[in-house]
Amino acid sequence: MSRDNKGKTPMPRRRIWIYVLMFALSTINYVDRVVLSVSATSITREFGITPVELGYLFSSFLWLYVVCLVPMGMLVDRFGSRVVNAAGIGLWSAATALTALASGLGGFVVARIAMGIGESTTYPAAGRVIREWIPRSERALFAAIFNAGAYFGPAIGGIALAWLVEAAGWRAAFLACGAAGFVWLAAWLVWYRRPERAGWLDPRERDLILGEREPDAAAPAAAPSSLGRLLASRAMLGLMLTQGCAVYTQYLFLTWLPNYFQTERGMPMLKSGAMMAIPYLGAVILTTLVGRFSDARLDAAAAASGERRRVAAFAMLAGAVILLAPVTSSVPLVLLLIMIALAGVASTVALNIALVGDLIASSADAGRATGLLILGGNIFGILAPIVTGYVVQATGSFDAAFLVAGGLLLIGAASIFLLARHPIGATAPSLPANPGPVHVLPAAERP
Repeated sequence: MSRDNKGKTPMPRRRIWIYVLMFALSTINYVDRVVLSVSATSITREFGITPVELGYLFSSFLWLYVVCLVPMGMLVDRFGSRVVNAAGIGLWSAATALTALASGLGGFVVARIAMGIGESTTYPAAGRVIREWIPRSERALFAAIFNAGAYFGPAIGGIALAWLVEAAGWRAAFLACGAAGFVWLAAWLVWYRRPERAGWLDPRERDLILGEREPDAAAPAAAPSSLGRLLASRAMLGLMLTQGCAVYTQYLFLTWLPNYFQTERGMPMLKSGAMMAIPYLGAVILTTLVGRFSDARLDAAAAASGERRRVAAFAMLAGAVILLAPVTSSVPLVLLLIMIALAGVASTVALNIALVGDLIASSADAGRATGLLILGGNIFGILAPIVTGYVVQATGSFDAAFLVAGGLLLIGAASIFLLARHPIGATAPSLPANPGPVHVLPAAERP
């Protein structure tokens, strides 16, 4: 239960279902990404794929993913998150299921590219959901819970998919992942609407959400800023660079961690899946706590001036402990270092999404600004699997790969702290720290 603007009347918190839907979306998104990583040993053995070829295969779903991020953000701003999210998960779930029919490296690459196109809708749509549904006082928490799915997915995938591959083969794992996406799609189409149109939302809670929301969030047809104007912002560029440094480490672990445990630590597939789950589950808990902490210490004025960047910079510095991985032979200590690194990366990615919501001057830019943010991250993300493949093949070890990741995390910490403090996009009037309630039309009078 929560309270209304006067702090007196208890009311339901039914908007928690938006949190649940978006957390489940990012979970499925990343389960579908990690299924190839978990199945990699079986697939490489069946098709004779080399480490370098595997690195390119891991990277292939990002090739058009990054190209589509900004156009998908523009489509979100034009058609809304409900329609674009539905189309995206429908495409990527079909592509994931069809991967089971692949008979060689080319078939895998085509299926993964199609999956990447579909998945490019998720984060831009989440940026729009934040501006439509989530007050500033919950923005980092929502972003943290949404992004936690990117770590919960690999955690459950590491265990469940490893078991499924062992029991029924890698093709069954891809079919199961595709089916899960279509189940989510049905729930999304039934339940998701903007708060103005969500019939399941309690009227008092609707009034609270609309009363605390930025006034322009109710006007999706407002003129957006040009991409050039968004990219002219130092804050936007700083966020994109920081996102890139974080996502490089994220994709290093997402694509290569099962192989690291299996080859360098000599673990069988099922044990490597369990070991992969431990740091990912720890990261889910830690990043949610960091998001809650970020919300609790900021008022609206502090959030609008980019004060979340301080927490994000600290999270990146914490993640740089991965630099210590090459000097330890203890598996428990390596797991701890990976967990801290993942938590730092996860917290930064979530806070970056919240920062975009804080700093954009107009809600009409929500989808495209979030698309630019994720584009910055995934330009680096494309490189992580490929660079790691070359490093492992050349050195026979993951040590140098961990050193590259740690160095980038230090660069990202400096970038976000120094740059992410100015408005992004068109100039907008300042909002009061505690905006008062706005008049909300009765349901029958809403367009």
